[in-house]
Amino acid sequence: MSSNVPSSSSGAAGSADSSAPRRNSKRPKYSRFTQQELPACKPILTPRWVISAFMLVGIIFIPIGVAALFASREVVEIVDRYETECIPEEFRNDKVNYIQKPGNKPCNRTLTVPKKMKQPIYVYYQLDNFYQNHRRYVKSRSDEQLRNNDSASDTSDCKPEDYANGAPIVPCGLIAWSLFNDTYNFSRNNEQLSLNKKGISWKSDREHKFGKDVYPKNFQNGTLIGGAHLNESIPLSEQEDLIVWMRTAALPTFRKLYGKIEVDLQINDTIQVSLENNYNTYSFNGKKKLVLSTTSWLGGKNDFLGIAYLTVGGICIFLAMAFTVVYLVKPRRLGDPSYLSWNRNPGGH
Repeated sequence: MSSNVPSSSSGAAGSADSSAPRRNSKRPKYSRFTQQELPACKPILTPRWVISAFMLVGIIFIPIGVAALFASREVVEIVDRYETECIPEEFRNDKVNYIQKPGNKPCNRTLTVPKKMKQPIYVYYQLDNFYQNHRRYVKSRSDEQLRNNDSASDTSDCKPEDYANGAPIVPCGLIAWSLFNDTYNFSRNNEQLSLNKKGISWKSDREHKFGKDVYPKNFQNGTLIGGAHLNESIPLSEQEDLIVWMRTAALPTFRKLYGKIEVDLQINDTIQVSLENNYNTYSFNGKKKLVLSTTSWLGGKNDFLGIAYLTVGGICIFLAMAFTVVYLVKPRRLGDPSYLSWNRNPGGH
């Protein structure tokens, strides 16, 4: 037979011969990738490899877990829950009525520094049982209105806080309307501690999500006041309390940055806090906490990461030791790797 005569397979679909007639076939075009013929790593998991892998993971994870745990323990944190203590005794049976009454509601709290706190000391407010992740709540805002002054009337997604007294609300929506409005002032030994409220929001939010020419209009002018008022002479890009609040939390318990104390606090220092208890968390059994915290190279106080690394590392070390004992006491005979499919001679049987 002449060598120029094509074989029966050369005219199949996917043939490299472009002059060959195309066949009506669903067979895919041949390639080493689709036929899984590319070189691949196919390790044989021998006991030594498995034991070494578990031991390596344990040796790496345990030091990381110890370092993360020590970093978390170095963070000094003061947490003061005050939503009940800041209600006068005679009103504690009707907290909602008290908080909804007009007028100032001052409250004084005293905090003691347990360890030296190096600056900057971050001041947070923490809310519990507040679901900022509710679908209707999250959608009740207008990002276009927050960015552009020409979009003040873009309130289609802001109901029920879209219009008040026949005019559009800027910023509109339930998120802005419910802006946190408790205030804090700090002093030490009768000397005022200044609180820096600049730079507490994300830079990307200030520069891209809130316009420099957008000013509050008709805000909190409805029949029901939700939270804080905004200064109508300051653009939204500079109202950082609002910017922080508008970045909604994913969980019902969350903290938001209120400001920074930029002096060191010494051990056993007594901090007097003068606060205005204005925010209504009593209607939904919420909790309010004031938090003063330092940070470490890993962030705030959180033992979870260190415990997770230690747990995984410990389990891997335990499994490595267990497999070692089993391997030494009752070893399993390994087969001949040459009989594996990828080690056979393609022409052999």
